Amino acid sequence: MKKLIFLTVLVLLALNLPLVRVLSISNQKNFSERIYSRQGAESGFAISYTHSVNKGRVHDFYIPAKNGVLELTMTEFVSYGAGIPEASETEGAKFTVTDKGYVISGLNRKLPSLLMAVGVVAEHSVAFGKDAMEGMIFNESNEFFLKNFFKPQTRLIIKITRVSVLQYLLSKKI
Repeated sequence: MKKLIFLTVLVLLALNLPLVRVLSISNQKNFSERIYSRQGAESGFAISYTHSVNKGRVHDFYIPAKNGVLELTMTEFVSYGAGIPEASETEGAKFTVTDKGYVISGLNRKLPSLLMAVGVVAEHSVAFGKDAMEGMIFNESNEFFLKNFFKPQTRLIIKITRVSVLQYLLSKKI
């Protein structure tokens, strides 16, 4: 009987330890509204949106860095508009013209988390893992629109974190 109790306590403890590294996308006001991606925490992800001025799609590529930090590595866009960085603003950044538009790589901007709001018109989306990051060119085959998970204008926190096995199993995943 003591062995059974000990094993039960051990299993419950193991299920509640924060062992699973995930990319967490959470409602800033209601953390019970969240989705997790293990692939995003391992391989990286791209946040995409329609620019408010030039109406072109912008793709920002992030990789997980040390200690749960997000690193913006590059951005891909079709034309300049407000908020689009200049390569000259960042030491080591490289500007490239492609058949799809423009790419600024080598941004290496580190963020503890990313704060954003689900746009009404911007069509914010996230794509995960190797498919999204292959050659650092955006791939729509693995794209998830945030309005399908959160109401428009919901403020989101995007970060790398660790959750328990139980929490991960009971959560929405993409």
